[in-house]
Order: sequence, then C-alpha cells, then structure tokens
Amino acid sequence: MSSPRRIEGYAIVSADGMLADAAGVMPDSLKFEADKRFFERGLDGVDVVVHGRHSNEQQPHSPLRRRLILTRRIPAIEADPTNDKALCWNPAGATFEEALAAIGAPNAIVGVVGATDVFGMFLDLYDVFYLSRAPEVWLPGGRPVFPGVPGQTPEAVMADHGLEPGEREVLDRAEGVTLVSWRRR
Repeated sequence: MSSPRRIEGYAIVSADGMLADAAGVMPDSLKFEADKRFFERGLDGVDVVVHGRHSNEQQPHSPLRRRLILTRRIPAIEADPTNDKALCWNPAGATFEEALAAIGAPNAIVGVVGATDVFGMFLDLYDVFYLSRAPEVWLPGGRPVFPGVPGQTPEAVMADHGLEPGEREVLDRAEGVTLVSWRRR
C-alpha cells in the first residue's frame, strides 16, 4: 500500500503549550494575523487536511480541501454527511493508508491541524511540525498541543520523537510570536 509523501503539522500554542482554553476553544488572544497567513499558505500546499471532530481551519480555501476527520463514532471510514470533500475516519478500524486511499490521495502531502490526540498520533510520522509560540498568552487548564504537555514542553515532546528545531522566525514582533520548523532527523 502507498504511504503519504509528506506529513506536516501546524499549531500555535500559548506560553504554557496550550492550543485552546479549558472549554476547548481557541481564544482570540491566540489568533495573530501573521500566523494565520503562514497557516493558510501552508494548507494551500497540502493535498489532505487531517483533524479531529472539534478542530478545523476556517480559511478562504477550507471548503475546497479534502479532509480526514478523526472520530471514534464510526467503525472505520465513512463519508462525512456535511462535506462531500471529507471522510470520517476511525484509526481503530482502518489504517491511515486506507483512509488516504479512500479519499483518493494515497500519495498525499498531509497537513495535520489538531487537536491534542490527533497531533500526538502523528508524532513519529511528521516530516515537519510548524510550531508557532505566543509567549504573552497563558491558558491555564487549557488543551495541550500534545499528550504529555504541560508535564513536558511541546519542544521536549517533539525532540523525544526525533524532530529537531530549525531557526526561529519572528512572525509578529510586537506580540513576540515566533515560528520554529521542527524536522525529522
């Protein structure tokens, strides 16, 4: 069976490694125009977006993108009743490769956009993970980017899974928002 050509992860996190507040909502305090532009450009370059049922990306091209929506509510793979470009996928019932084949993209460039368990599921598979940081935002009790956070930093989790940091880019100087591309060794 074929496998994806490339798997990329995209997340912005607070100073404490959270991607959403305690209610599971990404607050406005974690939304920055420069990060939004980077995220949108990145997703414009992927063939399939992967995310959980409660995660999504609300970009101008979102309706055009094929997507796999992870859920435990189905046995394996089913059409998404609300989006003809999406399939619902339960990893317990079908492999990732089977899901990519079912959506018609067995050799896809894949963009993973969350949430915690979904990001964690791909930790040993990412070719690159683009981690943006908002150092002035704190979300105590929030939803972490990876399982194991906040016990470990997101960076330590990625390093433990064979990813190495690239150069730090400044996305928003006034807010201190940075981006580091973590690549597979």
